[in-house]
Amino acid sequence: MKLPVRNQLVRGSGILLPISSLPSDYGIGTFGSQAFRFIDFLKDAGQKYWQVLPIGPTSYGDSPYQSFSAFAGNPYFIDLDILMEEGLLKHGEACSFFWGGKEESVDYAALFQSRFAVLRTAFSRSRHADTAEYGQFCEENAYWLEDYCLYMALKFEFENKEWLLWPEDIRFRRPAAVQRYSEKLRAEMDFWKFCQFAFYRQWNRVKAYANQRGIRVIGDIPIYAALDSADVWANSELFQLDSRRMPTKVAGVPPDLFSKEGQLWGNPLYDWDAMEHDHFGWWKKRMKFSAKRYDVIRIDHFIGIVRYYAIPAGETTAVSGSWQPGPGRKLTDAINDSIGKAQVIAEDLGVVVPQVKKLLKINGYPGMKVLQFAFDGNPKNQHLPMYYTSNTVVYGGTHDNDTLVEFFSRMPAKNVRYAKEYLNVKRRKDLPGAVLRAAYASVADTVIFQAQDILFLPGWARMNYPSTVGSNWRWRLKKGQLTDGISKELCSLARIYGR
Repeated sequence: MKLPVRNQLVRGSGILLPISSLPSDYGIGTFGSQAFRFIDFLKDAGQKYWQVLPIGPTSYGDSPYQSFSAFAGNPYFIDLDILMEEGLLKHGEACSFFWGGKEESVDYAALFQSRFAVLRTAFSRSRHADTAEYGQFCEENAYWLEDYCLYMALKFEFENKEWLLWPEDIRFRRPAAVQRYSEKLRAEMDFWKFCQFAFYRQWNRVKAYANQRGIRVIGDIPIYAALDSADVWANSELFQLDSRRMPTKVAGVPPDLFSKEGQLWGNPLYDWDAMEHDHFGWWKKRMKFSAKRYDVIRIDHFIGIVRYYAIPAGETTAVSGSWQPGPGRKLTDAINDSIGKAQVIAEDLGVVVPQVKKLLKINGYPGMKVLQFAFDGNPKNQHLPMYYTSNTVVYGGTHDNDTLVEFFSRMPAKNVRYAKEYLNVKRRKDLPGAVLRAAYASVADTVIFQAQDILFLPGWARMNYPSTVGSNWRWRLKKGQLTDGISKELCSLARIYGR
């Protein structure tokens, strides 16, 4: 079967660097000058792609995969220097807050205490509400913006409690309650609208600059919505909830060699019958919106579209779950109809059943390979480069994996021997560099490495330990850490291997 042209990525390479990991003076990466400098670095390094993690507002645990909205942007990423240039902030106002004590790490508690206070000051001085640009933004995004801003206003009204703990009338979105709270909290809603207006105004400039420099942006979207989100609160009929709006079954993955209890994610599952009855309207809106934000959309846990693991709500592990059929091609047809010229990457890691492979082939979506999974000593391991096809995206490791340096330092001796033989190196410490070259040399159209692995950083720079809370999503670049020497080395690899 000939692959659909629209889904074949141009041969090239790129770097995975979350927005949060960019350098800045205010505790977390933003859409300011360092974002533009990183794009310049990518261009000089011969790269074609910048992959980011989800950019939505984060909730408990600070995970970008647990967001208050599938549409809204994270206010933390609004650049304060740009707000100063616009006359909405004074330099001393931003510098007077504590943004965290470590340049290489995000302090989310400090951000929560400081960032919204600064943004409220900027909001109080802004005259955005009188502009045609703001009016157009609100009109074009009304289908999600009103619900999200009311949701956030209610969150702060009710001491940041999840919506399931709100008063019954507004928890169930009874019309009279929605109208009453909308009137009462109108000023607060306007603040959250300002944040979204500022966010997308800045993000659109960054993305436009990337595209002008020949860099395509790969955005990551979680397959599931967070329970504590505007999406579930405002569209409860589209999820597997009971009459009290409590989940009946939740998402996760079953036990495997890495976890005897599996992974209990806790996200509410979609009611696929209800979504199909609505012609996948929510998904179409989500994907159309994502296609505006990104050039390429990576769908996390794509396998869940074919079949999903359902765990009874209230369970403490994923052991007692069961597999259920997903919408399959019905949903991918809806996705393809919604995304225009944007393209899709399917995160198909895990146990790939034949139906998943068939769906990828029908749509021409590239799947993923991860080189950290390749060197278990089995010469038939499908993550080894000799098994790749061109329509593949290969990673050294993902945000859920250790850095390459740490991974190979902990690898069992028998696996190290095989890796050295396969990669034709003599020393263990040479393996991370050899993996980089092997990926670039492969037939895979697209190669993505984490910035931590381009820098050959040890394990303290790891982004996420799955199924843990408290110390994840924190790593950041330091200013000047991506040097001209690194740029030249990457550019050389891209030139040699036609990327």
